[in-house]
Amino acid sequence: MFNSLQERFDGIFRKLKGKGKLNDDNIKEAMREIRRALLEADVNFKIVKNFVDQVSEKAVGQEVMKSLTPGHQVVKIVHEQLIQLMGSQNFKLNFNDNRTNKIMMVGLQGSGKTTTSAKLASLGRKKFKNISPMLVACDVYRPAAIEQLTVLGKQLDIPTFTINTKNVVKIAKKALKEAESENKNLLIFDTAGRLHIDQVLMKELRDLKQTIQPDYIFFVADAMTGQDAVNVAREFNDQLEFDGVILTKMDSDARGGAALSIKAVTGKPVVFLGAGEKISDLEEFHPKRMADRILGMGDVLTLIEKAETAIDEEEALKLAEKMKKNQFNLTDFLNQLAQIKKMGPLDQLMGMLPGMNNNAMKNVKVDDKEMARIEAIILSMTPRERDKPALINGKRRLRIAQGSGSSVQQVNRLLKQFEQMKIMMKKFNNPKFMKSGMLPF
Repeated sequence: MFNSLQERFDGIFRKLKGKGKLNDDNIKEAMREIRRALLEADVNFKIVKNFVDQVSEKAVGQEVMKSLTPGHQVVKIVHEQLIQLMGSQNFKLNFNDNRTNKIMMVGLQGSGKTTTSAKLASLGRKKFKNISPMLVACDVYRPAAIEQLTVLGKQLDIPTFTINTKNVVKIAKKALKEAESENKNLLIFDTAGRLHIDQVLMKELRDLKQTIQPDYIFFVADAMTGQDAVNVAREFNDQLEFDGVILTKMDSDARGGAALSIKAVTGKPVVFLGAGEKISDLEEFHPKRMADRILGMGDVLTLIEKAETAIDEEEALKLAEKMKKNQFNLTDFLNQLAQIKKMGPLDQLMGMLPGMNNNAMKNVKVDDKEMARIEAIILSMTPRERDKPALINGKRRLRIAQGSGSSVQQVNRLLKQFEQMKIMMKKFNNPKFMKSGMLPF
């Protein structure tokens, strides 16, 4: 996400940082480049003008011009303005354990409301204690919409309320009664996609809102549609007064114009980002973290949160003890790969590390297929071979290669890398190294 904007900003700021002192011409040239970069990222042109004017005003100040590092000062100003543009405060969901909490999902057809409803139910259950969700199928127009929501609910072990009627108000009333009798305290209403100009269907949403009195209404938008998503969001907000925006398909959007424009246009914040097809691929939107990502500063906090969600703490402690005793084997390595995969695609994880902008990523080979190949090789070994790789002779290597669809050279490379890793771990746990404070690599 934001790949093209990251690359453009990286080039602009490298030029600025390379200059000992800045003058009006340097600043004007940089502002022209920033304006062009934001417009190419499909940011609303009025927002771009205001953004550049505000940055320019601060950048030509005495504290920047006379600074020892004027280029860094300009980056700091842009960073602050990006945070302000996207909303300086994080949106926080608040649920009450003692009553039924209700969320309405609205938006255009094809924006991802049904999948996002399931993702949000799963997130709510994980994030909040004593929250028991239920999905409510109010998309009565799209073929198979109800079935899709039901299937997602079964995968998550979350009930889905459905009845055979086209009347969404009737569905909602019965769902509220069902939730009360089943002790479900979070209802997520998945509504049908519609155009804001369809007055009949918009009235249906207003009637549903009046009936259930939702705690939150979230507008779900496809990030790849850029300014179209922003314009439709404004129209929906005028008629429904929603609380926030969930942007889907952010992993496929290299521009990011919608994320940068929505708060300024609608006055409502981006709340969540959908960045993948997995149920777990829904992350909270933090303006500061997003500004950090755009400027190549990384997003370590989100990376840590992903790790905490994916990695079993007890298993991690056992593994640490094994590493300490140099008993780490290929089965442990396989388990580690499985936990890393839960965190998301490798390129996304690498992009959250500080300094890993597009230019840096070009020099790093990030290949999820390589992880799959490593898994296949290890799974083609016997348990005894995984525990004692030294047993793997030429004949065994050939069998493993054939069983995993790999070459003998690839098997040899994996075994060599594993042995090197064990040597490194052994050195790392050597008291001499620990005492000296030196790293073994």
